Amino acid sequence: MASYLFLCLFLFFPHLYASFSSSGSHSCSSVIQFKDSFSITQDASSYCDNFAGLKSYPKTNSWKEGTDCCSWDGVTCDHLNAHVIALDLSCSWLYGNFPSNTTLFLLPHLQKLNLAFNDFNLSKIPSEFGGFTSLFYLNLSCTGFAGEVPSQVSHLSKLVSLDLSGWTYEQLTIDKHALEGLVHNLTEVRHLFLDGINMSSVNAHVFMNLSSSLRSLSLAYCDLQGKFPKNIFDLQNLNLLNLRYNQLSGQIPRSLGNLLQLTHLDLAENQLSGQIPRSLGNLLQLTHLDLWWNQLSGQIPRSLGNLLQLTQLDLWQNQLRGQIPRSLGNLLQLTHLDLPGNQLSGQIPRSLGNLLQLTHLDLSGNQLSGQIPLSILNLTQLEYLTISNNSLEGSIPDEVTAFPNLIYLYLDNNLLNGTLPSWLYTAPSLKTIHLSQNQFSGHIKEFQSKSLEWIALENNKLQGPLPSSIFQLLNLTLLSLSSNNLSGVIEFRMFSNLPNLEDLDLSYNSLSLTSNTTSTVNLTSLFLSSCNLSEFPQFLKGLKSLESLDLSCNKIEGKIPQWMQEVGNDSLTYLNVSHNSLTEVEHFPWNNIAVLDLSSNLIRGNLPIPASTIRIFLISNNRFNGEVSSLICNASDLRILDLSHNYLSGTIPRCFGNLSNSLQFLNLKKNTFYGTIPPTFAEGCQLTNFNLNGNLLEGPLTPSILNCNDLEVLDLGNNKINDTFPHWLGSLPQLQVLVLKSNHMHGSLCVNSSKSSPFFSKIQIFDLSSNYFSGPLPVRYINSFKAIINLEKIGSIMSYMGVYGGNGSGFYTYSIGIVMKGQYMELVKIFTMWMIIDLSNNQFEGGIPKVFGKLNLLKGLNLSHNNLNGGIPTSVGNLTSLEWLDLSSNRLSGTIPNRLADLAFLSSFNVSQNQLHGQIPQGKQFNTFGNDSYEGNKGLCGFPVSKGCNIIEPAPPNVLEKDGSKSNIAFGWKVVLIGYGCGVVFGMSVGYVVFQTGMPKWLVNLVENQQEKRRRRKSKKGNRSNRRRRI
Repeated sequence: MASYLFLCLFLFFPHLYASFSSSGSHSCSSVIQFKDSFSITQDASSYCDNFAGLKSYPKTNSWKEGTDCCSWDGVTCDHLNAHVIALDLSCSWLYGNFPSNTTLFLLPHLQKLNLAFNDFNLSKIPSEFGGFTSLFYLNLSCTGFAGEVPSQVSHLSKLVSLDLSGWTYEQLTIDKHALEGLVHNLTEVRHLFLDGINMSSVNAHVFMNLSSSLRSLSLAYCDLQGKFPKNIFDLQNLNLLNLRYNQLSGQIPRSLGNLLQLTHLDLAENQLSGQIPRSLGNLLQLTHLDLWWNQLSGQIPRSLGNLLQLTQLDLWQNQLRGQIPRSLGNLLQLTHLDLPGNQLSGQIPRSLGNLLQLTHLDLSGNQLSGQIPLSILNLTQLEYLTISNNSLEGSIPDEVTAFPNLIYLYLDNNLLNGTLPSWLYTAPSLKTIHLSQNQFSGHIKEFQSKSLEWIALENNKLQGPLPSSIFQLLNLTLLSLSSNNLSGVIEFRMFSNLPNLEDLDLSYNSLSLTSNTTSTVNLTSLFLSSCNLSEFPQFLKGLKSLESLDLSCNKIEGKIPQWMQEVGNDSLTYLNVSHNSLTEVEHFPWNNIAVLDLSSNLIRGNLPIPASTIRIFLISNNRFNGEVSSLICNASDLRILDLSHNYLSGTIPRCFGNLSNSLQFLNLKKNTFYGTIPPTFAEGCQLTNFNLNGNLLEGPLTPSILNCNDLEVLDLGNNKINDTFPHWLGSLPQLQVLVLKSNHMHGSLCVNSSKSSPFFSKIQIFDLSSNYFSGPLPVRYINSFKAIINLEKIGSIMSYMGVYGGNGSGFYTYSIGIVMKGQYMELVKIFTMWMIIDLSNNQFEGGIPKVFGKLNLLKGLNLSHNNLNGGIPTSVGNLTSLEWLDLSSNRLSGTIPNRLADLAFLSSFNVSQNQLHGQIPQGKQFNTFGNDSYEGNKGLCGFPVSKGCNIIEPAPPNVLEKDGSKSNIAFGWKVVLIGYGCGVVFGMSVGYVVFQTGMPKWLVNLVENQQEKRRRRKSKKGNRSNRRRRI
């Protein structure tokens, strides 16, 4: 029997061996054909090297046809039957379209497939992937697949790990049914990574049925909407939960604190609100907690100090307030603490000095005060320290050997003072010093460290010369020392020793620059504003690569020299020579100039036209004359144009209306332009500021300006516009300032309610003064001034109205001329909180509407020089922000309401030339107004006018009773009346005796003695004062 079995095996074995060999050969052939479907390009795996922290290389280059593929890099076989069971070609430089009929699908025994970090050129994921029935690991992350995830992926029921994460947001999408199948069928899945797949059409509740054995769930950048289902927080085995960058809203559920196995929690960049639940302090295994860029409020829970395994805590850009909990000092494993961009207040807790492993500390953009604690010197591992944009004061803690590993230091925009700490000059790894906008004083000492690349010390009180060691910092790329008290002479050629220096700012000091030679510095940015320069310095000649040059606020005279056209001829994009004494500019030679500021000089002649690349062109406050050439409209990217305060004439080029799809800021104020306003403004108009004040324009303004939906300031004042009020302007949704003063405008401001909807909801300054408007005051408009009523939230976070020039070119403020407190003022900046109404010098009639009392934020109201009658409404007393009120030269009658005395900010008040009567309110601000505030009102009396008030004062209230309540004192009015009666009887009796008997001698002597004493006192006082005068 045994011999028979041996014979069978002997005969069958060659066939079995041939079968194994054929199977292995077939698998190797499939693998090599799959490889040949793609080209090998290093860029295909750049994400692997640059972001994933892995090393990419072409694994398939080592494959040799004819050899056993089981020994190839990335290939794993089953040793029993030579089937390929695992293929790892991650980071292998594969590039090309992924064919749906690829030989990869001829490997049915695959259990593990990793193609991550290659580039399949936006191919679709083939549905054939669903045929790998033995697959338990599939990684297609960052492979450049696009389109819909096929539903067949849900057939891979043995999957333990699935990663379809994308490296480009929303390349992949998944519909509701495919996702439901995935969640329902993958019952064995432990790790699910679907980052970057667009799920905007999917209800997040689909994840309610996830396997309870799930360990990792990552759905970052999926555009998930709404509230996340609380059931997901019942996954007790979860180690990692990443929901970053979605649109999830609502509060963080307290039940999240039940996931006791959680080590990594990332809910950053959502719309989560409410408080951080204290229950997160239960997650004792947590190492990473990221909640940044949400709308979380309240205080940081002290319970977070229980998370002793935490290495990274990131809460920045929320609305957290209160103090930083001292308990955070318990997190001894912490390496990253990020709390910037909140509303945290109080002092920095000393306990943070316990965090000896900390490498990254960011507390910037809060409201922290007090001093930096000395304990911060304990943080010897710190590489990144930023506490900028707070209210810290005092000096920086100092110890010579402090911060041996510090690379980046940002303490700018605080109130820090004292001298710069000694460790700043010796820290061996320090690359960046940013201490601008503080109050540091003393000298800058010699730097011993040679690693510095960035020194920013502008806007302090530093003094003395520049240390010579600065010229030995060979790695220095930026040096910004502007707005200090630095002095001394600097040889500009010394900067040639710094081969990497790109940005240099020495503005607003007392430094003197000397050099008669051409510079070899490779600067791209040079700022020498207010450096006492009297000419264009010769060292500029060698700066061929210069991109930005600021020579403003110097004493440079004459014209721009010919050789300046060689300075950055092809590279110069920013030139500021404003506030000098230049008199002549022939042309602008710079081919790529984007920002050109020649304002506040003495330049005469016709206006030269800059290159078509210009975006910001400022020539205000010069002496340019003649017409503006329409060639200026060739600058199709022009955003800010300020030609104000010149002698330009002619008509306004009509092409300005066509430029309005790029132009945001157009200021032609104070010239002599005549004719009409440009009649058309293109659709998509971008204008935010349109200022034609102080010209000879006759109008009219056409409704096409309604195409300028973003218009914030419209100033047509001081022209010759003869028209009725353009009611349709009220529909401009962003209009904040409207000035039509000093024109020939006429008619009523009454609006037919059947034709119009609420107007001017964002208006803050409304100036129609010095026209011929008539009829009643515009109640309908006043009711619609929601911004002044405080019903319309002011969106700007800036202090002044203006517009950004773009590309880091700065913020350009709007200007306006307006009457404030009786004086005309030319304001170069408009404060965002100014609320002013000026309807003076018109022909308005009727009463002052009570609706004015609703304008809670109003600061100035001028209704003078009209034909208004009736009384001053008591509702004006509601205007608690009012600073000036002018109702003069009308026909107002009645009394001045006493409630106006409660207007605490009222500093200018004028009701002269009216018909008011009665007593002037007394006390508080009214004690500061002079007689000229009331002239022409013959019926007024009391301070400060000379006419007194004959007012019979009412009997004082009973001191024993107050507010009608009964006193607790035992006696009352009965006792007072009894005493009063007795006094009357006694007085009449004494009078009767006197008249009958003559004056008693004792009474006469008493009175005469009192009179004699008074006479002697007066005599003594007079003698004393005479002696003082003589002395």
